[in-house]
Amino acid sequence: MGQKVNPISMRLQVNKDWRSRWFAGKREYANYLKQDLAARKLIATKLGSRAAVSKVDIERSPNLVTVTIQTAKAGVVIGRGGAGASELKSDIEKLYGIPARINIEEIKRPELQAKLVAENIAHQLERRIAFRRAVKQAAGATMRAGAKGVRIEVAGRLGGMEMSRREKEVQGSVPLHTLRADIDFASARALYPGAGIIGVKVWIYRGEA
Repeated sequence: MGQKVNPISMRLQVNKDWRSRWFAGKREYANYLKQDLAARKLIATKLGSRAAVSKVDIERSPNLVTVTIQTAKAGVVIGRGGAGASELKSDIEKLYGIPARINIEEIKRPELQAKLVAENIAHQLERRIAFRRAVKQAAGATMRAGAKGVRIEVAGRLGGMEMSRREKEVQGSVPLHTLRADIDFASARALYPGAGIIGVKVWIYRGEA
């Protein structure tokens, strides 16, 4: 069996950072973690795929929690007249029980964000678009956006076939063993009509950090 390691956790403290930044003792740790998971779930359900959220960073100090949302569609997150952002802020404050600050960062090139690429492929598969076409188009767009390499894998009952299988598309180079390499990784699930779940994994090599 191949030893599969998440490329992001493998590079922590080399060129990646934790998605949640806080320190807690034994007593508070479980509660803090539960709150973070609930906050991420809240953001995912409230904004959904329409906001194209790539990353949510949570930083906690004794009397303030700072949530940074990286999105390709900042206008959708902020809402009309800032209504969406203020509603999200009040929901997060209710969840944590302390004041919250919401930072919204706009992503200039969504094609270089593995999560957005994976979700885009998953949405196309759900709309019954041929998987090879969806994967090739996504890989081509990522390479044109300036990536050094991209690797996409889809697995499941592809095209509604009886047997599940795994297909992959690799363009450029993706050096997974090089810790200096800035590699973004994400996975997504597509609920394929009549064939269950199809998994999508995306690795994007953006050059050495």
